[in-house]
Amino acid sequence: MDKIIGIDLGTSTTEASVFQGDRPVMILNFEHQEITPSVVGLDENGDIIVGERARGQLLTAPERTVKEVKRLLGTSEQISLGAQQYSPVEVSSMILAHVKAYVEDRMGEEINQAVISVPAYFDEIQRQETMEAGVAAGFTVERIINEPTAAALSYGLEHLEEESYVLVYDLGGGTFDVTLLEMFDGVLEVKASSGDNKLGGKDFDQRIIDYLVQRLREQQGIDITSDRAAMARIHDSALSCKLALSTQEEYRVQLPVIAMKNGEPAALDEIITREKFEEMIADLVERTHEPIHVVLSDSGIAADAIDKILLVGGSTRVPMIRRDIEDYLGKVPCALVDPDFAVAQGAAIQAAIISGQIDERTGIMMTDVNPYTLGVRAIHGYDDAFMSVIIPRNKTIPTTRKKKYYTSFDNQTETVVEVYQGESSSTKYNHQIGRFMLSGIPAKRAGEETIEVSFSYNQNGMLQVTGTIVSTGKEAVIDIDMLGTKEEQVDVSDWKSAELAGDYRAVIRRAEKWIRKNEPEPELEELLYRLKKAIIENDMEEADLLEDEIDDYMD
Repeated sequence: MDKIIGIDLGTSTTEASVFQGDRPVMILNFEHQEITPSVVGLDENGDIIVGERARGQLLTAPERTVKEVKRLLGTSEQISLGAQQYSPVEVSSMILAHVKAYVEDRMGEEINQAVISVPAYFDEIQRQETMEAGVAAGFTVERIINEPTAAALSYGLEHLEEESYVLVYDLGGGTFDVTLLEMFDGVLEVKASSGDNKLGGKDFDQRIIDYLVQRLREQQGIDITSDRAAMARIHDSALSCKLALSTQEEYRVQLPVIAMKNGEPAALDEIITREKFEEMIADLVERTHEPIHVVLSDSGIAADAIDKILLVGGSTRVPMIRRDIEDYLGKVPCALVDPDFAVAQGAAIQAAIISGQIDERTGIMMTDVNPYTLGVRAIHGYDDAFMSVIIPRNKTIPTTRKKKYYTSFDNQTETVVEVYQGESSSTKYNHQIGRFMLSGIPAKRAGEETIEVSFSYNQNGMLQVTGTIVSTGKEAVIDIDMLGTKEEQVDVSDWKSAELAGDYRAVIRRAEKWIRKNEPEPELEELLYRLKKAIIENDMEEADLLEDEIDDYMD
């Protein structure tokens, strides 16, 4: 096979690695650095710039520069770069295209295949969008790999004979993951994963930013929150402060001319101690405990059975993090992998397994789990949006599980099997990832016919859902690529001119009004898109089903 590289697409930074000889090596970018800032901008000519050049204009041109876009994957939020609007997928693809360019320049050959890492707690939509970004950048994405699992691969390659329970604690710039693995005979078996996709070093920075902005209000009587250039300088100072406090007890923030007050320059001069910083972030550090508890509970492994705690992610350099882990788990964490490079190197190891450079029979191999619960929509009492669980979260894959359901009304001859992912007991708050019709049910009294639903989830991320009418053996099947790309979107803007438009105009208007008034609603937006598509395709049966789903969602 052609070379496959590993990429750690991070919130704050991005790295690439390739397996050479018997180990992964980091690939240097155009600036001869291993780390590339995950920053994208437009230069003065309107051209896209990525990495160090983009980061260099965060202070001077914040209105046409963006960072930390990874946190927006899976949302409908648009990103402004000057007068241009981009989706999180488009901006992420710019970062990955930049990686592709410098990798090819450094290696002197075309590179078209990659393994890309994601937080273990990314849901199916976020994983799909990560893959879409890779495809848009020109890669064939061979695998999406969980970041803690990748870090464990990086460690495991050098410890093939070890038998131990390893907890990977991964606190990056924007996300937190914790994964418990068992290592034995060259096998890495993931036992459980959990995390928080809205917790990371960025949040530590924000606490310093908020503090400095408040001190300016108190000392100078000015509010700089609407001054983009001033806030960019505060952001930069907060990051420098956080990094410095990992190795020293205090840091002085000095900004002689942060803003103007009554025509005179206003300055900021503030000393922040490590103790003060730790007070600022105490509740954020506390939030890491619940995912750890979930992992220990789901895996059935007690804290005192853990042999090693591996620290991954730049934010684990904060001294308070290490103390807190030791206090909470009763074990000193260890730095046996490079926190900045372990994920990219692990992705490169996975790439080498795929390409055959590493033989799974004699080298290292890995099993994984599904990080989210999978199930179907069912009727439960008076609740017609009940999440009936078929594969609970943190079950080792591959796995096959089945469940039986019964007809819900007299003479029912068909049913729609709707597949969901998420932890809520109501499908309204989970992600629908597939649906299909099972028809040909014999017309009998309610409850007299049985439908068996089977979920088969394999190692390559394919979920096969089968619905079977038990009395006749008739089946309907859908294959869902949990790591794959979304169905290509079609233009539905002209739905109003379609023959069926009048029948569904009212529900579409209500849904669009709902979306404008509420937080981003990706599931409702997807239902609305599919309804407009069905209208254009003159598919009344599908449109009726979607109309009911949209009404149920808004009830």
